[in-house]
Amino acid sequence: MPASLQLLPFFLLLCTAASVFPVSATDHIVGANRGWNPGINYTLWANNHTFFVGDLISFRYQKNQYNVFEVNQSGYDNCTTEGAFGNWSSGKDFIPLNKAQRYYFICGNGQCFNGMKVTILVHPLPPPPSSPLASKNSSPSSATPRTGSRQWQIRALLVSLALIWFGSDWI
Repeated sequence: MPASLQLLPFFLLLCTAASVFPVSATDHIVGANRGWNPGINYTLWANNHTFFVGDLISFRYQKNQYNVFEVNQSGYDNCTTEGAFGNWSSGKDFIPLNKAQRYYFICGNGQCFNGMKVTILVHPLPPPPSSPLASKNSSPSSATPRTGSRQWQIRALLVSLALIWFGSDWI
């Protein structure tokens, strides 16, 4: 038996796993290519993103000029770091969003008053489809693009790897 046929069960198991396991988290870079700086409308930025439990929020900034504090609503409204839940100052901070709740972040060196603050609402993950039959009967508008598009990317990658590994004769 050729070696490629011996590996076929392993490849099929890999394909099945790719379609069952949840997708990876999204990393939301605050301010996108403009980063964490004064004079940017972070409310507008946040309103253009949907955050889910398990995602990351990233702050990119000049390490010696700015920082990030997670605060409560009062700290956010008043630009104070008193009672902060966390603080970061590396210039490239990755903060996991582990709970479905509203988060408040500010710059703690006075730049909060110049707009360096953002609040985001983190949603629970949507439940997975109950069965393959249920997902076939659902309308395209109710499908969750977060999982669907990533699963197709993973499947395409696995098929490409299989074509490289086994050659095109096995299809």
